[in-house]
Amino acid sequence: MDKAAAIRKPAVAGTFYPADSRRLKEEIELYLERVTVDRSDKDIVALIAPHAGYMYSGPVAAYAYRQVQGKHYETVVVISPAHREYFDFSSVFSGQGYETPLGLVPVDEESVSALDKHPESSVCASGEGHVFSAEHALEVQLPFLQVVSGSFRLVPVVMGSQSRDCCLALGKALAEVFAGKNALIVASSDLSHFHSQEKAQSLDMGVVERIDGFDPDGLLSDIARHKSEACGAGPIAAAMYAARDLGATAAENIHYATSGETSGDFSQVVGYTAGIFYK
Repeated sequence: MDKAAAIRKPAVAGTFYPADSRRLKEEIELYLERVTVDRSDKDIVALIAPHAGYMYSGPVAAYAYRQVQGKHYETVVVISPAHREYFDFSSVFSGQGYETPLGLVPVDEESVSALDKHPESSVCASGEGHVFSAEHALEVQLPFLQVVSGSFRLVPVVMGSQSRDCCLALGKALAEVFAGKNALIVASSDLSHFHSQEKAQSLDMGVVERIDGFDPDGLLSDIARHKSEACGAGPIAAAMYAARDLGATAAENIHYATSGETSGDFSQVVGYTAGIFYK
């Protein structure tokens, strides 16, 4: 990877979230202040947060990130789906860092190398889904992490394929590489898209039930049968597989909302949820 591609520049600053650092930090802090659920006493291994524009999904994402605010994680793994490119593996960014208006987030190059060397062939270091891509689903998680966690190293993962095999492989690789280490896993996902409020809630409650039940197999089965929708079902399932192997025994969906609650248009909404997995 050449030097120009070693640092992934922000692609959606100024559209999905503010490009001005002070305004961005203030907006995130305001969302966090409004959270009414406190599970910060839990030993959290993984969480789920949405990835739409902050105007719509920021208040929901804050529910997830508020639970880890002030906690120190040496490494944070962010898993997102690929919206703009197709490739048949989980791409672990092999560059030096991701940049946001709040500064550079350095990549945990040692962990990236370990994942690249892992026997699971569908998990490998690559620029696919990262370099020269406007993929937003991973990027939008980073400012929240920078505000709540301060300094950490990043392992950015974009899933080109969300097949069950790829989810299992990524979950296994993450669990083995991060066993005994101080790490957090973040699954980036929105839920159903462009249904009526009533239809969206019906589809989304299936995902919520699978999260609360700590049931990645059931989630993927529901998605395959179109009983539920989630553009990041693969990241959620992979995070669940990894969290379980890392010792998490409990799961909880802590907040759900739709874009209609912000826009006032309930005819075509997008669903958002925040969840945590803990020991």
